[in-house]
Amino acid sequence: MVCPATYAERVSSNHGHGHDHASGVTDRVRLLVAIAIVAVFLVVEVVGAAVSGSLALLADAGHMLSDLLGLIVAYIALMIAARPPTDRQTFGYQRAEVFGALINGVLLAGIAVFVAIEAVGRLLDPASAEVLSTPMLIIAVVGLGANVASLLVLRGGAREGDGGSIGMRGAYLEVLGDLFGSVATIIAAVVILTTGLAQADAVASLVIAALIAPRALLLLRDVFRVLSESVPHHMSVAEIREHMLGTPGVVDVHDVHVWAITSGAPVFSAHVVVVKSLFESGGTGALLDELSGCLAEHFDVEHSTFQLEPAEHAAHEDRFHR
Repeated sequence: MVCPATYAERVSSNHGHGHDHASGVTDRVRLLVAIAIVAVFLVVEVVGAAVSGSLALLADAGHMLSDLLGLIVAYIALMIAARPPTDRQTFGYQRAEVFGALINGVLLAGIAVFVAIEAVGRLLDPASAEVLSTPMLIIAVVGLGANVASLLVLRGGAREGDGGSIGMRGAYLEVLGDLFGSVATIIAAVVILTTGLAQADAVASLVIAALIAPRALLLLRDVFRVLSESVPHHMSVAEIREHMLGTPGVVDVHDVHVWAITSGAPVFSAHVVVVKSLFESGGTGALLDELSGCLAEHFDVEHSTFQLEPAEHAAHEDRFHR
């Protein structure tokens, strides 16, 4: 299996990426608008929860707080992505996004646990579940409107296909998840308004907690994968090795390492055993171009490092590398 994309072809295809800077600026504007919308209505929901006594509103406010943090993390990630590496931060500052996601995940998990415990308490003690349904309904509808407005703002950056920002798509999904929480709160308010069943607020709160918990666990799982330098879940070392072995002149590939600096930024290194004639003919430069093109085109790895070595060197290297 030969990787068809050479370095020259890859460079040629990248000439159309001059819009990336403008796209990044547009994405930052979208995020700032969404942050402003979510921040305003977060305050509205907290005040509404205090006035109405609705746990569902408070839970939805917590959900919206996590969205706000997610949007801020996405914005910071876009800002720091443009910062060049330094002698102290050789990969730049991309991992700041991971630490932000860790904080977000822990906060989400804490909110889910608090809401679930409080909701169960209200179900067991219906007397503590008194809720003013009219203000609850009004504020929940307003919160839903804020979510819809944020989705419309973010949709452009999330729909740009392969050229779109991973951070923007993540931010879009954050707000989309919160939209369902607002819907659950509205349904609970309508039930209380029409039937007087105040426990509907606690049930809606449990639904929101159930929406929050899986996202928190998935987020923390992804953070753990990055910090533990695991192979990104969508990549296969065996498949990468197979592609590289299909390149003319490559005899063996070993000491393979694949990890991620942050989500969507995989890094690759490997020792590549090549035929002796390739060194004699001066063809190693072209081989490096082809291998880097292979990794970029097939596996979206823009940062790859290869150590080319003859077979006799690889033979006595086994005791040091695997």
